[in-house]
Amino acid sequence: MKKKESLVLGSLITLGIVYGDIGTSPLYVMNALIGDAGDRNNLSPEYIIGSLSLIFWTLMIVTTIKYVLIALRASNKGEGGIFALYALVKKQTKWLIIPAIVGGAAILADGTLTPAVTVTSAVEGLKGIKIGKDILIGNQDQVIFVTIVILLFLFLIQRFGTNFIGKAFGPIMVIWFSFLAVFGILNMTSEWVVLRALSPFYGFTFLFSKANPVGIFILGSIFLATTGAEALYSDMGHVGRKNIYITWPFVFIALILNYFGQGAWLIQHSRLGNLPAKSINPFFDMLPANLRVGVVILATFAAIIASQALITGSFTLVEEAIGLKILPRLRVIHPSLSRGQIYIFPVNWMLAGCTTIIVLYFRSSEHMEAAYGLAITVTMLMTTILLYQFIKSRMSHIFAILITCIFLTIETIFFIASIVKFMHGGFVSVIITLIILLIMIVWFYGNRVQNNLMDESETVSLLDYRAQLIELSNDDSIPFFMSNLVMLAKVAKNYSIKREILYSILDKQPKRAKVYWFVTVNTTNEPYTSYYTVDMMGTRNIVNLQLFLGFKANHSVNLYLRQVVQELMDDDIIDEQPQKYTTLNKRIVGDFCFVLIQELLSPNSQIGAWRRFLITGRIFLQNHSTTPLQWFGLEFSDVRIEKVPLFLKRRRIPVLRQDVVFNPKKNK
Repeated sequence: MKKKESLVLGSLITLGIVYGDIGTSPLYVMNALIGDAGDRNNLSPEYIIGSLSLIFWTLMIVTTIKYVLIALRASNKGEGGIFALYALVKKQTKWLIIPAIVGGAAILADGTLTPAVTVTSAVEGLKGIKIGKDILIGNQDQVIFVTIVILLFLFLIQRFGTNFIGKAFGPIMVIWFSFLAVFGILNMTSEWVVLRALSPFYGFTFLFSKANPVGIFILGSIFLATTGAEALYSDMGHVGRKNIYITWPFVFIALILNYFGQGAWLIQHSRLGNLPAKSINPFFDMLPANLRVGVVILATFAAIIASQALITGSFTLVEEAIGLKILPRLRVIHPSLSRGQIYIFPVNWMLAGCTTIIVLYFRSSEHMEAAYGLAITVTMLMTTILLYQFIKSRMSHIFAILITCIFLTIETIFFIASIVKFMHGGFVSVIITLIILLIMIVWFYGNRVQNNLMDESETVSLLDYRAQLIELSNDDSIPFFMSNLVMLAKVAKNYSIKREILYSILDKQPKRAKVYWFVTVNTTNEPYTSYYTVDMMGTRNIVNLQLFLGFKANHSVNLYLRQVVQELMDDDIIDEQPQKYTTLNKRIVGDFCFVLIQELLSPNSQIGAWRRFLITGRIFLQNHSTTPLQWFGLEFSDVRIEKVPLFLKRRRIPVLRQDVVFNPKKNK
């Protein structure tokens, strides 16, 4: 019984999180196809059936076969998306990072356009509708205002997590897809001829038919029907692969029935010659007038959920990119006990800002649709390239080539058809893609170039400096710095550590302390892990402390450190630190100072302009993303930030010689 309840709840959450984007495509796909037809006289049965056939087979081949049946198997510890796929295949060849970052940047850029187009499309359905004697939304300015309010509300609730959102939105999506199916069937009964679209023959011949005035470029509008497929893959970590397998057949059937219902309505009314005089939106026009307001409200909720799918997918992609060192470190919050449930504050509000600007710039869903889909075709192409490596590693090489060629051919045609969108607003998503791509290139290749150029002498063994640290601690000629000097630095298993850490203690200004702490913080996959290991390295005042904290555990290092100090003193591992001046009775734990190292590229580094740009850019991003103070909860602690030069391939300085123009000895 519990298993069935869990299955139902999981399916409900999946419907509320994953399918919003692809589930709202009936709002605007047929609209875009009507626009491609140009003259209404072109809306012939051949045009409509051909379009429906292309929609059906696009959803079948791209969404169902590629993503649901193949891509979902490419799971990296339960996570999906292009970066999870890259993590699975990256060891096969180095150049795979290129399709990974290009595709990742494109889907993140698409995440700014999807909320704008879906919510605007839904709200526009209310324009001009009377409720009683009043018109709720009378003009486009009011549409824009309501759209922005809805979007800001959506971004505000992200911090509560996708589990909360899924439970709230799941029942709405059940109603939504049921509505799509029911009204699709009701309208199909008038024109069963639309069932011919199930044959690929009608779609293929339509591409080259005289009934199609735009030729192959009609695929730019057809592609809108499958734009949510990449988000479906990205959201796998939030809901699990099994739940997507269970729910997709229901979603697929509902979508197809609704598209066919819209097509049947268009065929019937074009034959009768009574198509609406003004703009046509068959999704709303095929409904009974008394249901229009309720459906628009339902469509608005569905559009909000569509935006949700892209937002949660963006969170997942960014977290994976951080783990792969493709993006700078950002603070990731886990609202629930699931590691897959995440919230990233900067990403959330950057998406909110970009989406708002897009709504204000394009102003109508018609203009947004003209720009929509270009970036996601790039992502799909890049995913296919990576999928080839995944399939090849698990199946025969010939099968991998065959499958990849089919997908690449289809998606390349979609890409070519979508290029025309560039001048109609697609340049906006391209610009956002290029900005994100630049950040990824600078961070990833900046790290790689720095590691390649870094001298092996830049890392040292902590064991080699034990004697100096003990001597410094007991040297009364050096002013006392702090009872506990804490260096937040990764100490490897072989005790290797960056030279700059010890340079800060010994060279820059000898820092005399009673205890030297070298603290490494490790994040575990369990939500509330909290344990530590201590290695005194044969001393009483040099501590190699490894903290193991769960992804939901408090990362305030100063709080844990005081507890560790007390326990080590109780076990007589380190000496007590009695304080003469204190507000506490018998205080035996001294004061703490946390030293953080901030790297700056030395002007004495002899490297080329391009490498200098990458490394300088990486350092800039590192210093302006999440600070260690926020990451380790040190906002109220005694923290010193020291700037140290980063030397890479040091420039040879010419030897100065003394010019014997003035001889001090002779002038005496």
